[in-house]
Amino acid sequence: MAITRYWMVLAAVLLAQSAMAHMSLLYPMARGSIGDKRQFDFEAHAFIGYNRKRTLPCNGYNKVGPITKLKAGQIVNTRFWGPALKDNYNNHLPQKPSSSGRQMNQARHGGGFCQYSLSYDGGKSFHLIAEYNESCPDFYYEWPVKIPDNAPSCKERGRCLFVWSWIAVNVPQFYINCADVEIDGVDNGKWSRNKGIQIVDAPGHPQNVVKPGDDAGDKMGKGPHRDDIERNLKGNWN
Repeated sequence: MAITRYWMVLAAVLLAQSAMAHMSLLYPMARGSIGDKRQFDFEAHAFIGYNRKRTLPCNGYNKVGPITKLKAGQIVNTRFWGPALKDNYNNHLPQKPSSSGRQMNQARHGGGFCQYSLSYDGGKSFHLIAEYNESCPDFYYEWPVKIPDNAPSCKERGRCLFVWSWIAVNVPQFYINCADVEIDGVDNGKWSRNKGIQIVDAPGHPQNVVKPGDDAGDKMGKGPHRDDIERNLKGNWN
């Protein structure tokens, strides 16, 4: 009964709110996203400050969500979700359109600047592990991110987070999603340096910040840049 009610609510809000929707992290499964049946309220894709609930560090979702198990050195092929998708595409990407006229509206605002990070303290601090420029996000592609080879283990629920953040190009809006994870790290693992993420257009942070995009609007872009992939998979951030 609870599952049936969940999908009835989902169908209703997909129709009612698709016009104001944006993007959210699909894999790893983020708190409040379509796969988080405890907290799903169709606002995981909303920007910080969209309403009083949408706050740092995890867009206002403070309860532990679905747990994804990761390992040091693992390459995580992250994916995104938007309400234009007819189902949640947990196990596969949507088929790329044969023409621009057949594309789904992603509300990706021409792309922008995405960062991925890990937090071991529930979002009080972030350790940068990957960046994608101009064309991110886009739900037609996978975006590879490497868990650093020297990542420490993290098993305490609520404190271990895989975090995606996005600075949009056309509008000064900041998006952030937190996925609860367990990390099987290395013995006595530690970061060689600690570089945080850029947080903008939130209270106490720089305002009216935008980043370069890919000029694709809300349609499919060209996907992750090759040089971004190479840099991210080398683990130059750790």
